Amino acid sequence: MTIRFYKAYTPGTRNRALSSFNDITKDKPEKTLIRKNHRNKGRNNRGVITIRHRGGGHKKLYRLIDFQRNKHNIDAIVASIEYDPNRNSRIALLHYNDGEKRYILHPNNLKIGDTIRSGFSTPLAIGNALPLSEIPLGTSVHNIELIPYRGGQIVRAAGTSAKILAKEGNYVTLRLPSKEIRLIRKECFATIGEISNNDAFLVRSGKAGRTRWLGKRPTVRGSVMNPCDHPHGGGEGRAPIGRTRPLTPWGKPALGIKTRKNSRKSNQYILRRRS
Repeated sequence: MTIRFYKAYTPGTRNRALSSFNDITKDKPEKTLIRKNHRNKGRNNRGVITIRHRGGGHKKLYRLIDFQRNKHNIDAIVASIEYDPNRNSRIALLHYNDGEKRYILHPNNLKIGDTIRSGFSTPLAIGNALPLSEIPLGTSVHNIELIPYRGGQIVRAAGTSAKILAKEGNYVTLRLPSKEIRLIRKECFATIGEISNNDAFLVRSGKAGRTRWLGKRPTVRGSVMNPCDHPHGGGEGRAPIGRTRPLTPWGKPALGIKTRKNSRKSNQYILRRRS
């Protein structure tokens, strides 16, 4: 993927940098693999805003992605590479030999016409899914299961991959994109390769309107609010925070405070916390 930088023809294009979409090969999604996508827009069942800065945005259909890769030992041909409005990575449409179609996350260097498969004793090739116990050390993987047969839950963002560092007993040691080092059961499946669209972090909207199209509403700094609205608010002119440390709108510590609970059962599987 490449990034397209715009010239300053208008104020909206002055700082705009968007994907060139030159890797997309099909405009419309597979009809059998899309569903309605109801978005709560930050409201709960009473209509009260529980998550700020969400709402509006263009209507989107949800693409059903095969995170489980549970169609074992059946070859599939990559038919197209498509855009997915619900994630920053690209998706690939697979045509299986038995006639079924499925979407998967598109790995880097996987081309149209390539054949991939999943299952035990599968060849080590980009796009193939197999248990961690069968993947050699140093291999980059993505779409990794945390619990066997539940489906991939981590390393699913554009341009990310995890690396296999060691194997011991029933567990495999992985270095995740956050630099966290973690143990995962050897029976868990993972897909070989790095996820495509690795320039997604360079995208810049260029104007507030495009951010609204994506369903994001404006964010206001606490320091410009009134004291009744935020702990940082109030004062004359540009006043400092006025507290011993930065706080959230609800008075809890913010900016760098770790929020993970010490009682999490999965803490025993984390060898080194993310930085």
